[in-house]
Amino acid sequence: MSVWDALIGQQESIATLRDAAAAAAEIAAGGDGGSGRMTHAWLFIGPAGSGRSVAARAFAAALQCERQGELGCGECAQCRTVNARTHPDVHSVVPEGLSIPVAEMRAVVGRAARRPSLGRWQVILVEDADRLTEQASNALLKAIEEPPPRTVMLLCAPSLHPDDVMVTIRSRCRLVSLRTPPADAVASVLRDDGIDPGTADWAAAAGQGHVGRSRRLARDAEARDRRAEVLAIPASLTSLGACLRAADHLVSAAEREAAALSAGLDAGETESLQVALGAGGTGKGVAASVRGTAGLLKDLEKRQKSRATRTQRDALDRALVDLAAFYRDVLLVQAGSPVAAAHPDLADDVIAVSRAIDANGALRRLDAILACREALDLNVKPRIAVEAMTAALRLPG
Repeated sequence: MSVWDALIGQQESIATLRDAAAAAAEIAAGGDGGSGRMTHAWLFIGPAGSGRSVAARAFAAALQCERQGELGCGECAQCRTVNARTHPDVHSVVPEGLSIPVAEMRAVVGRAARRPSLGRWQVILVEDADRLTEQASNALLKAIEEPPPRTVMLLCAPSLHPDDVMVTIRSRCRLVSLRTPPADAVASVLRDDGIDPGTADWAAAAGQGHVGRSRRLARDAEARDRRAEVLAIPASLTSLGACLRAADHLVSAAEREAAALSAGLDAGETESLQVALGAGGTGKGVAASVRGTAGLLKDLEKRQKSRATRTQRDALDRALVDLAAFYRDVLLVQAGSPVAAAHPDLADDVIAVSRAIDANGALRRLDAILACREALDLNVKPRIAVEAMTAALRLPG
């Protein structure tokens, strides 16, 4: 199975990346690679679920692939180790918390400045470049401006908005623009995974082009239940009390999801660090090695807290995206549009809300949801932001 098979509905981008990988192989062999076909810095952009990080990792595998006639074969040792995230020359930066700190970025850039040890290139893959701090962006910018001869940098970001990626970084990268995969392409992938056609078609529509989310909805009953609870909210907002209860439910559900993930990760990470620092050991020198570990444990706790906050916000954002799609469906019904609904299983609620508000009301509610997303990005306390949103979603009368 080729590494490109995981990239759904992006044929034009795949062609561009294949051509660049072929040029990179020529350069590594001593050729010129053709004018402009390959460059040292790439920026993958596109909406959530479009496959930005999937495309970047597939390209990283193709750059290292051993099969000259089929770069990105997915079967050679180079492709397998890149996909398994164990390749020594592919350095992934995947933020678990709210941001990517400068220390992490400097360490990765420093390692990538060395000559490749196993593959043809040193590759830096930053999966969420929009989370780089200003200092981390500056550290990366210096590497982009003065790149080592065998280093390629692959950055992923959700948009071209100047606030997402530093403009000086963006201007030095070649862009790869990805689009939301069509529902039929996502449904085909789900059917190939062994999911029955009816469920695959429903999950592809409900996932709104996000392959990973569609898979979760098709396979995970809890994910389906969470979605149903969120999408029952618009038709229930008939009083201020209902609005406050809905806000409490959204925030509490996100907190529970974050706590469940943290419980599964934090204890193991803390225990591993304590063992590495000598906890439980005996013998000469153990006491000296344990001294000064409090700072390391505190740093770990700080990262874990940041990850929990990120998880909570991501859960809230998924709910907000579902709500936005609900009001999109309301607008489609009001306009009599034949375009397929994002939530066809909630047609009755959509029709009820479409009768209670006019098109301007639906647009105002969409604006309220987008304002809530922006407020969360600006670190407004989730409960305050969500309560303001649900109050704005209240139905008239």
